[in-house]
Amino acid sequence: MSLPAKPNVLVFGAGAVGATVGGWLAEHHDATWLLDMPAIAEVLNQRGLTLYLGGERARARTTKVKAISRLGDAPPPDVVIVAVKTYSLDKVCAMLRAELGDKPVVLALQNGVDNQRIVPRHFSRVVFGIVGYNAWIDEPGVVGYQKKGPLVLGTPDGSCKDEARWLTTLLGKGVETVHTDVFQDAAYSKMVVNLTNSLQALIGHPMRPIEDRALFQQILTNLTYEGTQIVRAAGHKECRIGGMPPWWLMRAAATLPQRLTRGAFEKNVKKMVISSMAQDVLQRGGTDSELDTLNGHFIALADRHGLAVPYNRAVYALCKARFGKPDFQPMELTDVWAEVQLVMARAVARG
Repeated sequence: MSLPAKPNVLVFGAGAVGATVGGWLAEHHDATWLLDMPAIAEVLNQRGLTLYLGGERARARTTKVKAISRLGDAPPPDVVIVAVKTYSLDKVCAMLRAELGDKPVVLALQNGVDNQRIVPRHFSRVVFGIVGYNAWIDEPGVVGYQKKGPLVLGTPDGSCKDEARWLTTLLGKGVETVHTDVFQDAAYSKMVVNLTNSLQALIGHPMRPIEDRALFQQILTNLTYEGTQIVRAAGHKECRIGGMPPWWLMRAAATLPQRLTRGAFEKNVKKMVISSMAQDVLQRGGTDSELDTLNGHFIALADRHGLAVPYNRAVYALCKARFGKPDFQPMELTDVWAEVQLVMARAVARG
């Protein structure tokens, strides 16, 4: 099937990721529509979409966009960029397939790899994307971002290469976008960094101060170091995306004396903004999160390969027990550490 030179693009979901990708593209590609709830679409059409780099709100840029709340209000799309969380993905894709058939090329922009089993159940031409930056919503139509890009596109089996390269060129008009032939390595490398989202949500960072910097470094760095061990055991290799810290630095931060690594660690902490998981469970008070598709997925891999990973097990268990409760409040780091110690003790007792 031919790929049009000027495709109609529909961005499904004007959340933090959909708004940034859609807004950047709309500045250079007029045939772009953003679809969200009627109240959101109304705000976008009346006020435009305001995007700003973190720390530079005064230099925010407002772009006029075309927003809709019904699929029939835009021309039939050649491309659908699905920018909803994984926990909503199956329902959204089923609705899109019922309305659009199997005609559009679908670009799935979710954290993790669970989207790789969900989206192909509904569409035959699917490309996956890794979002190499964090973004957040201040209010409807106002979105901040940590840095502009990159997006990394590809497929786990190397299929749909023409579509992936076509989309890379299209999205590259508005934001740095690259295609990779080692997509699965890249996806799992990004997931290692995403493991920290759960801890941030659990302790309320950055919405409340960190009461013990040394303990924060110990828990967070061990989360990611264990993550690299899980990924290696599963047969995947490191793939650097954007400004992600390299695995050797993750290992050093977790295993060397903190006096040697504190400076590099604090430099990376300064780059942290509110995680997507914290936005879900703290800001929106939602009962759904990416906990199972990120941390839960890694725990399952660790079980498969016989890895203890006590830091990840403890944080996952704490989040699983607390997220979604109407009275959820962030935990103290000392309480998180106590749970890590219990998990370690149980592992020792089992031999």
